[in-house]
Amino acid sequence: MENNESNNSNNENVVSRETNLKKENRHARHRKNLQKQAATSDKKEDGAQTSEKPASKKPHAKQNSAKNAQPKTQDEKANSSQNKKRKRKSKVPQCLNGNEPWQEAIQKTIVANKAVHELRLNPLKYAKGSSEKVRITPLGGLGEIGGNMTVFETSTSAIIVDVGMSFPSESMLGVDILIPDFDYVRKIKDKIKGIIITHAHEDHIGALPYFFKEFNYPIYATPLPLGMISNKFEEHGLKAQRSFFHPVEKRKIYTIGDFDVEFIHITHSIIDASALAITTKAGTIIHTGDFKIDHTPIDGYPTDIGRLAEYGEKGVLLLMSDSTNSHREGMTKTESSVGKTFDGIFSNSKGRVIMSTFSSNIHRVYQAIERGIKYGRKVCVIGRSMERNLATAIELGYVDLKKEIFIDADEVGKYPDNEVLIVTTGSQGETMSALYRMATDEHKYIKIKPTDQIIISAKAIPGNESSVSVVLNYLLRSGASVAYQDFSEIHVSGHAAQEEQKLMIRLTKPKYFLPVHGEYNHIVKHKETAVSCGVDEKNIYLMSDGDQVEVCYAYMKRVKTIKTGKVFIDNQINKQISDDIVKHRQNLADAGVVMIIAQIDQSDKHLIKTRVVSYGLVSEREQKELAKDMESVLIQFLANLKTELLRDQRALESQIRQAVRKHIFRKIKKYPTIVPIIYLM
Repeated sequence: MENNESNNSNNENVVSRETNLKKENRHARHRKNLQKQAATSDKKEDGAQTSEKPASKKPHAKQNSAKNAQPKTQDEKANSSQNKKRKRKSKVPQCLNGNEPWQEAIQKTIVANKAVHELRLNPLKYAKGSSEKVRITPLGGLGEIGGNMTVFETSTSAIIVDVGMSFPSESMLGVDILIPDFDYVRKIKDKIKGIIITHAHEDHIGALPYFFKEFNYPIYATPLPLGMISNKFEEHGLKAQRSFFHPVEKRKIYTIGDFDVEFIHITHSIIDASALAITTKAGTIIHTGDFKIDHTPIDGYPTDIGRLAEYGEKGVLLLMSDSTNSHREGMTKTESSVGKTFDGIFSNSKGRVIMSTFSSNIHRVYQAIERGIKYGRKVCVIGRSMERNLATAIELGYVDLKKEIFIDADEVGKYPDNEVLIVTTGSQGETMSALYRMATDEHKYIKIKPTDQIIISAKAIPGNESSVSVVLNYLLRSGASVAYQDFSEIHVSGHAAQEEQKLMIRLTKPKYFLPVHGEYNHIVKHKETAVSCGVDEKNIYLMSDGDQVEVCYAYMKRVKTIKTGKVFIDNQINKQISDDIVKHRQNLADAGVVMIIAQIDQSDKHLIKTRVVSYGLVSEREQKELAKDMESVLIQFLANLKTELLRDQRALESQIRQAVRKHIFRKIKKYPTIVPIIYLM
């Protein structure tokens, strides 16, 4: 592997030198063209001016006094006026229009600099483009926040970038997470050569265990994402699948099928995030992953701007860039700014400090623990995912924390409140999270006290606002102090704002642009930003999940749309929930259920006995009236019933179900679930 990587590096240097020579030749040719154009233009202007000059005067004419000067004719005045206008319109100042060597040198330099700017801003403008094509198909992550999964495909091979999960809406009852539909992967499974992971957030790796229960491909990622994926595989009984792990080094090129992939360091709200340079015969694609440009990150490793700029100089065919914060002006604040806010809160807290954030936000957790140590507090980490992720980060050396600072949840009561820091999950209001159980007095060891200082250091994911509000209300009712969004720097985003998005576009200078990651309004705004940075509007496409976009040097276009969707997952049992179950749950919640138990005499189609039970349809005092109503419907139904239908139990129940449903809708305007249980006597 090392020899291959060394060869790749040498090959890259050779290619780089060849690219530079080609670029210099293009610069030279372009300068000559511009100089010829300028020279031709000057000759035309000189010719025009010469033909319009009045007849030459005699040598002694200069000695004529003003008295002897004849007044100008109308034609002379017109010619003089036109010459003045030409002088004003001239692109080059009059002082440079002469034939002096220094004037000619300045003119040539102006032309040369113009050529440099044009090629600097459009490196592929005069390149000989390849006819090779790449197809890009997002299976998740567009029109939504989360569920990121994208297929890159040539005629002979394919790679997948990220396999993430997303959160369900409130109407998806009993559903914990959503994962992308893998139907398209099944169709091209023999072409796929590997999975590329940009970083370890759940919306980029959360669906991998479910993916690997059906497919097995090499996973290329940096160490922290692989560590967190390893934890997931262990939880799902997939330990053997760890053999597919391929740890990667940044700034090295890995050949995966028809793709040469380089991981470029990027800053985000999680450690060890990467942008991707995906090079194919069609050209180079830069996929930013989730990013921001943080110049003072906690670990001291800022975004590798230089490497992105190198690819920009070589020529980037396509940029795919994070759109999440496209409406936010300016720059996203640095992660280190949160530490200063923590300092103020910790210094003023007289009781316990309970901090909740995303379990994957290791630097946020680390900053809180640093302040806890600074102010003499023991640290209790509560929440399975929080404990697991922090342990993985410590084990891999991403953070340095001593074991003796930590205590277990059952030890918290042994220490004074002002000597305890609790770091926990639940910043999104999840009902099974540790913070929710603390807030509702359901946690075995931790009960919220009025003296507690709660810090929720995260912003609600779209769709989770009401869940977060519920937790906040519980915490405030307990009398605790809660720091949430009233502190301006209690949380900073991990996504680029407009100025960082502009910088990414200017660094990479793409010919084509695909805004990704976010709802439709986010990618529309990102398009506007790209246009303002010089990207041609016709070279931008706004994708949706399932859109298959084909890109080559000559064009970028949508070629077809494939089937996509979401699969519902019950995270308590780690299994899929079928679509019809979720639909039934939604219908039960919306319209209720009616159960009809009836005994029918087959001989004369007589109704012997009935019992009607309903839930979620009418109030208890209306149950008797509903039962009588249903009984009359059954009597009417049996009076018109064909005798042969009594021989088919399933068909009979279906007919009763339809008759009851129509009657209920006429009276109540609801379509409840109807459960007929018929006994034929």
